[in-house]
Amino acid sequence: MIKIFTIGVYNSTEESYFNKLRDNNIDLFCDIRQRRGVRGSQYKYVNSNYLQAKLQGLGINYKYIKELAPTNEIRQMQKDADKANGESKKQRTTLGPVFKSEYLKHILEPFDIEKLANELISSEAKNIVFFCVEEKASACHRSLVAQKLASILNSEIINL
Repeated sequence: MIKIFTIGVYNSTEESYFNKLRDNNIDLFCDIRQRRGVRGSQYKYVNSNYLQAKLQGLGINYKYIKELAPTNEIRQMQKDADKANGESKKQRTTLGPVFKSEYLKHILEPFDIEKLANELISSEAKNIVFFCVEEKASACHRSLVAQKLASILNSEIINL
């Protein structure tokens, strides 16, 4: 049975981040960010090249699924909601209703999630993690992706 995990990077250290992956026997890492880099040195370990090399060293396969990343326009809607709520991206604990609605309508619903589910089954991975930067899954689109896949695969979701 496949287990679906989600992970963010904010408020992690390199050691704690990779320990979470190792401790949960992650064997497939799905990167669903729009941009595969993070500004500054604090989170350099999730910049694409470094991240992929580190995962390879841990025996974890890497898959980039840009089609599941929110567009700039949809991201701006969440930035506007964050501003209205007086919080930053790093402080956010939930997604705004407009973001959720637009993400589902324009990204997740048109995406062939059944095809992805079949690819995940074929990969023989047992512990699959979906990654974006927000600390809390509830504040990130990865929660929406994980919920959809979990319903198809009859899997549990574990937020790291």
